[in-house]
Amino acid sequence: MDLLTVGGIAMLGLWILGTFVFEGPGFIHLFLTLGVMFIVLGAVKRAERARKGEQRGR
Repeated sequence: MDLLTVGGIAMLGLWILGTFVFEGPGFIHLFLTLGVMFIVLGAVKRAERARKGEQRGR
């Protein structure tokens, strides 16, 4: 797991905690948006690195 994925999962955890503890004030939903964005960005970067490594091997 890279730093983006770990950060995204941590933000999702904060969103879950904030939603149920604080009854979901508006700013808390920013953690959901950013958490999902970081997880997707981490997956894309991981796939890009794998693709570059695969092309170098040829």
